Amino acid sequence: PGKGGGVMELWYAVVDLLPFEWAQPGSMFFMKNALLAVLVISPLFGLLSTMVVQSRMSFFSDALGHSAFTGIAIGAICGLAEPMWMAVVFAVVFAFLFTWVRRQSGMASDTVIGVFSSTAVALGIFLATLGGGSFLKFNSLLIGDILSVEPGKILLLGIILLVVLVLWLLSFNQIMLSAIHPALADSRGVKVFWQEAVLNVAIAVVVTISMTWVGLLVINSLLVLPAAAARNLARNMRGYHLVSVLGAVAAGLAGLMTSYYIGSSAGASITLYLAFWFAVTFLLRRRRE
Repeated sequence: PGKGGGVMELWYAVVDLLPFEWAQPGSMFFMKNALLAVLVISPLFGLLSTMVVQSRMSFFSDALGHSAFTGIAIGAICGLAEPMWMAVVFAVVFAFLFTWVRRQSGMASDTVIGVFSSTAVALGIFLATLGGGSFLKFNSLLIGDILSVEPGKILLLGIILLVVLVLWLLSFNQIMLSAIHPALADSRGVKVFWQEAVLNVAIAVVVTISMTWVGLLVINSLLVLPAAAARNLARNMRGYHLVSVLGAVAAGLAGLMTSYYIGSSAGASITLYLAFWFAVTFLLRRRRE
């Protein structure tokens, strides 16, 4: 298997120290890649989840998934060897358009999301079935396969994770103010459009790339459940973000291990662990009240 350069060589050397049969040196690189992917995308979903929940954009990732599906259909029609990159471009354009329309129209987020989502999925189905084509070749996107993850895409998501972390460190207050009260943020000189656009583009790229791993049917839950659970426990913003990230990482690791040992879908397994975690935090909140 292609090991993906020095970074992956180092990662394989670290994983070789783990006490699992799949961690033995020189074997099962697909599982080692999947473990690294989970460790990269889980913190991303945990962080971005806090913004999605605060901005009341819970179905934004669904709409992005539909746009990514349309991008893949366009890439396939154009004969691209890797249609996923067309999906990334399409999703980024979608995110910018969504942000611009929402700011210009003043409509509620759910209304704009509904407009974009329905249009994107209709266009995707139209293109996929054009000329009597079959929709079945896209069925794998609905469930996903984390064991098919490629080192190059993990590296890209790792770069995005670093960018998001830098954004959080440099402009956390502006980001949160833009999410909670855009008008007040505008009055304070915050460039709300660009704050929203950058975050929406980050969500778009993360959703599009990880969609083939965790599945379009459950990817929305990964952007909602971590922060929803964290809100039940956190007493301040720092705790809110920390609990969201830790919950996402724990569920990601547990879901991957469950998927490997019992042969279930990794995306569905991660989602069920997150749902269980939400139920636990909800009961703890009720008891605390």
